[in-house]
Amino acid sequence: MPSAPSKRNDHLAVEWRWAPVAPATETLKAAGFPPHLAALLARRGVDDPETARTYLAPDLGQLHEPTLLSGLSAAVERLQRARETAEKVALVGDYDVDGVSGTAILTAVLRKCGIETHPMLPHRMHDGYGFQPVHVERAQEADCQVVITVDCGTTSHAAAVAALEAGLDVIVTDHHLPGDQALPPQVIEINPRQPDSQYPFAELCGAGLAFKLAQALAEACGQPVDPRVLLRIACLGTVADMVPLRGENRVIATVGLDELARTRSPGLRALMRLAGLKPPLEAADIGFRIGPRLNAPGRLASAEAALELLLCRDAQRAEHLAVELDRTNRERQEWERRVTKEAEALFKARDPLPAILLGWSEEWHRGVVGIAAGRLARTFNRPTILLAVDGDSATGSGRSIPAVHLYDFLKRWTDEMPRFGGHAQAIGLTVQTEQLEDLRRRWEEKAVEEWGAEVTLRTYEYELAMTPRQITPQLFQELRGLEPHGAGNAQPLVRVRGPLNLLRAPRFFGNGHLSAVAVGPDGGRLAVVGWGWQERAEELAAGDFEMLGYIESDRYRGGPVLRLLDVRPAAAEEN
Repeated sequence: MPSAPSKRNDHLAVEWRWAPVAPATETLKAAGFPPHLAALLARRGVDDPETARTYLAPDLGQLHEPTLLSGLSAAVERLQRARETAEKVALVGDYDVDGVSGTAILTAVLRKCGIETHPMLPHRMHDGYGFQPVHVERAQEADCQVVITVDCGTTSHAAAVAALEAGLDVIVTDHHLPGDQALPPQVIEINPRQPDSQYPFAELCGAGLAFKLAQALAEACGQPVDPRVLLRIACLGTVADMVPLRGENRVIATVGLDELARTRSPGLRALMRLAGLKPPLEAADIGFRIGPRLNAPGRLASAEAALELLLCRDAQRAEHLAVELDRTNRERQEWERRVTKEAEALFKARDPLPAILLGWSEEWHRGVVGIAAGRLARTFNRPTILLAVDGDSATGSGRSIPAVHLYDFLKRWTDEMPRFGGHAQAIGLTVQTEQLEDLRRRWEEKAVEEWGAEVTLRTYEYELAMTPRQITPQLFQELRGLEPHGAGNAQPLVRVRGPLNLLRAPRFFGNGHLSAVAVGPDGGRLAVVGWGWQERAEELAAGDFEMLGYIESDRYRGGPVLRLLDVRPAAAEEN
């Protein structure tokens, strides 16, 4: 039974709701799985004991044969021919972590196979996104005969045609949704989202596909590589690109994180040391520490430094590159804070707040508008699109909320957008500046028509409800078995029942964070951390509250700690 919505700010009502019990729960309990774990597994689509055991113990044996991917065998054959005839291969990757890590994997393996390889990453400000005709020109200048794309290319019809006309063969590896205009039939396309794909798992990211191609190529060339070595790089793109962490992605993330923790790569070791990371590593370490640093140069300019770091074998050079990435990331953070603050002010001035948010400015850096849009989508619980205006053109990104498939919503206006692509939760686009006002009006009207008022209600579905004393070491270990968490495998949300009170006044640290100890009605205690929660500290100090949050490992003191998501006065009823 849901609780009555409460007003959290001027725009959003917040509701706590008990997550529904999945039918397979009883089946898993009968097979001997602990009740809490059975319910959590069932909600994640695990419906039989064997699948549950596999889910809790991901290993390399769960990976599918690479050649099941349509186009992969043809790609390996073409690259073997390039090896035999000493042809050169150009690699065109995206400038985010997924594209950079995938490009690093293929660069290393192609070179190991004796194929001369020329990686080239688009410059965000000069080239724009993905495979462009300019990369064909650069490939010709480098005397390449083959072009491979990584994490891009599915919608790059013009570039593919230009490459074919120039006499280059094209291999596209991409996981984005196909556009309205199919690639020329001469292009070898590896994309599990192709309409005719028979591959058992459609959710691989760009780095995951690069891993598959690299693995098959190395084997065919008689240069097999330990997949674990490649997975420590593939896991970076898999986690950072927020593809669902189930199926093969769960294996890539789990094995990759283990390998990443003990890597000998000078570049990765320098980056992790600078980020303050120590084993064991979690998906959040990629999402919040490693990923942003690898992403930063590609957001502000060129991702070449990130690629060089992943391929670097010189410790001194690696240290220099890690420092450079960290400095660039701080610059990115400054831009992001500015864009977020200014866009938030624009939206707060709207009354009522529209169901979809569109903002633009000539003063914003287009490399950070996507991150800022994601923050504001979470803040306002609405799909948010931010654009950087440059003369008569505006380019940017959109981020959605779980209930709205943003790509499907916007694709009806494809003819009015010179560039448009993406998926359910994230899109990229370019529109003419003079059309912005009209598009905003039409998008807002259509959003109200299709979504109604439901998007204004933020619903938190919790999967566990207990007092601090019930959060035992045994429960903590059961929850650890569900890691790594991410898209498609959400970290279980826990309601800590009240009335709760603080043992002592909260301690503030860092940039507006707090830590405290909550005491339950039965005397049980639970450590609490609230990132960015200093402004809401009074809601805890008032006492007689209950909390929503995530049970995590306290790396400093050991044992469990609750990462706060929300707090409210203790409810009179149990629901």
